[in-house]
Order: sequence, then C-alpha cells, then structure tokens
Amino acid sequence: MADSLFGYSARANDGKEIALSSYEGKVVLIVNTASKCGFTPQYEGLEALYEKYKDRGLVVLGFPCDQFAHQEPGSDSEIASFCKLNFGVTFPLMAKIEVNGKGAHPVFAFLKKKAPNAIGSTIKWNFTKFLVGRDGSTVKRFAPTVEPEKLEKDIEAALKA
Repeated sequence: MADSLFGYSARANDGKEIALSSYEGKVVLIVNTASKCGFTPQYEGLEALYEKYKDRGLVVLGFPCDQFAHQEPGSDSEIASFCKLNFGVTFPLMAKIEVNGKGAHPVFAFLKKKAPNAIGSTIKWNFTKFLVGRDGSTVKRFAPTVEPEKLEKDIEAALKA
C-alpha cells in the first residue's frame, strides 16, 4: 500500500488511466457517488465547491459505485451524461468502482485505512467524502449526510496548510 494518495492511479470515466500523482500538491476531495440515491443532489454542492476553490488548488473526484442498493446502474458514459445534464458537473468523474469488499479499488482501501469511521473502515453508503491534504496522506472522512457546503471550513484549512 502506498504512503500517499499520489502513489495510486484510477481509470477516468472516459477509460483513460489517471496517475493521481498529477494532483500532487493539491487538496483532493474524493466522493463515492451514485445517480439514484437520496444524496444525489449533493452533486450540485460538490460542483459548487469545485468551482469556488479549484483555482486555489482543490480537485473533486467522483467515483461512481453501485454497491449500495443498486443506485448506480448506468454505464460510465450514462453516468457522465446524467451528471452533466442534471447538475452541470465539470469535476473529474472516474470509472465505476467498488469501495468495499475484495474488489475495493486501491484508492478506497487507502482512504479507509487512513480515515476509519467509528465502527471500522467500511463505507456505509453513497456520498461518503474523503478530504486529502496537499501531502497526499492527511485524510479526513465525512459521512454521507454531511452536505458539501459544510466542508468549506475544512477545505479552507487544507488549502492554507
């Protein structure tokens, strides 16, 4: 397991492999997303954070996941279209992944190890958020119920660090 988020890569929504080292020195907000979830409107808030802070070094990465009540049934291209049409998403979307179990993407294995929750490291639902500092190893976890705008104080602090 790498010491930093920047030691990993992930496949983008368009199929291209992205070395997360390309985000080195930035603050990265990683979210497991779904298009048919009660929290789906959070895409709007995530996009607002991205627009507000991207010039100061924030990157938002959406990782669609279909492990929770089949709430992300679409293909990668359908997911991208849905997010753009309904929420104006311009932040990077990754290819659909798993966040729990044996098939969990290595990025999420790293995040869960760095920032477990009160009852272990398992991700309980869609829109769990991980804020990763510029060093790539400082990770703070937020529950799905935490609205994106509630992250601003933590984002500001991470951007100043």
